[in-house]
Amino acid sequence: MLTTTMQDPRAPQRNPSANQAGFSLVELLVVLAIIGMIATMVTPQVLGYLGRAKGETARIQVKNIAQAVELYYLDLGAYPTTQQGLQALVQASGPAWRGPYVRDARGLVDPWGHAYLYRAPGSGGTPFEVYSLGADGKAGGSGDQSDVASN
Repeated sequence: MLTTTMQDPRAPQRNPSANQAGFSLVELLVVLAIIGMIATMVTPQVLGYLGRAKGETARIQVKNIAQAVELYYLDLGAYPTTQQGLQALVQASGPAWRGPYVRDARGLVDPWGHAYLYRAPGSGGTPFEVYSLGADGKAGGSGDQSDVASN
């Protein structure tokens, strides 16, 4: 046997949304202020990590490009001239050329968007030097703006 319960028609009807509580404007402003304070403390740290990461990336890329120059030397018996530059690693420059020695010419751009520089002979009596002038694009500097070189 089925039994059903009937509600008293005189009982007040409850609106389900009337029992839900919301946030006041003051509470929202406090939360936004806290988020803003956390962001101002964390942002400099994140930017510092980003700058160091770009410097490390540039050091690794300079070493990889220097290895590509060495492979070029093994195949052709001479290092690219300063006039040929790093483009000699991606463009055929003789019958013994077995390149490209760098997969893509975009690999010859540093993390700051500047082209890597090349000179032969390099500084300190080395046969060549691959280098980047850092974030500022100027010789010298410190931190994120310091030069990165293969030697």
